[in-house]
Amino acid sequence: MDYGLLIIGVVLLLVSYLVAVKKQTSLLAGFNEKAIKNKELLGKVAGGLFFLPLGLLVVVSSFINYPYENAVLVSVMLVLLGGVYLFINRKLLD
Repeated sequence: MDYGLLIIGVVLLLVSYLVAVKKQTSLLAGFNEKAIKNKELLGKVAGGLFFLPLGLLVVVSSFINYPYENAVLVSVMLVLLGGVYLFINRKLLD
């Protein structure tokens, strides 16, 4: 069991809750909040489609050791980030 990954996963789940449910979009770095059309949808997309699956994957990975664990985590993170980034830039920015 990897306690460092477990702590990171729990923090990601907490950020997911704060962004998706509590609409704390100020936690998201790199977005000009004036350029976003729908901040509620931004919170749902970033919190629910990026932080939540990534946090769950990191928590599960903290309990299970498997080969190429780091490569899998980085690959999944990049795919999720790319998808969310494209969605936000195409649908939510003016």
